[in-house]
Amino acid sequence: MMTPKQIGITIRELRKSQGLRQDQLAGAAGVGLRFLIELEAGKETAQLGKTLAVLNALGCKIELIGPGREEA
Repeated sequence: MMTPKQIGITIRELRKSQGLRQDQLAGAAGVGLRFLIELEAGKETAQLGKTLAVLNALGCKIELIGPGREEA
């Protein structure tokens, strides 16, 4: 299971690998800079919709796998 901290670290690494500053990614995702800073820091109460917008702006896809299902 991924923790909010791990998600934040992953987002930060992806942003940096794409050569984006925090303000650039925040603008591309339509979220505030403060939100992105807190998300990258692993804030546990980050809004899911905004988090998904950031991941989408980075070109990420999310896959949910239910119990008893095999990963593709």
